[in-house]
Amino acid sequence: MNIRAYLDTDLAAVVELFAASIHELAVHDYDAAQRAAWAPAAPDLAEWSQRLSGQTTLVADAGAGLAGFIACSHDGHIDLLYTSPRHARRGVASALYRAAEQHLRGIGVTEFVTEASLVAAPFFARQGFRVEEEQRVVRRDIEFRRYRMKKTAP
Repeated sequence: MNIRAYLDTDLAAVVELFAASIHELAVHDYDAAQRAAWAPAAPDLAEWSQRLSGQTTLVADAGAGLAGFIACSHDGHIDLLYTSPRHARRGVASALYRAAEQHLRGIGVTEFVTEASLVAAPFFARQGFRVEEEQRVVRRDIEFRRYRMKKTAP
């Protein structure tokens, strides 16, 4: 597995991985309506392209496809972190997170924040994040629970 910078040619694979991750890995925490609102069947690729281009995005390239991706901004906000269901629980998210944190520390960031899903919150807790608040957000008229989490570097 190779961690590398996102390329525009990765867009379709990233969006497909995102949808697969939500629809397969979040089934125990979010119902079908929530998953459909979170990752609709017809994603807006232009919106995705804009979102990813405004951040530092890294992908885990497994050779035969992407194993995961992470997107973060220079203020320490971890916006997206997803792994392919085929590569779940194999260290992909940890490797991506370490690479992103190293990049952010390298530019002087000492505080990291994220809005973690119910699925992702335990992972971020293992990375040293603490829950600041539980949030309720609405996407496409469907409500979701998530956690705003924060980590301050020593």
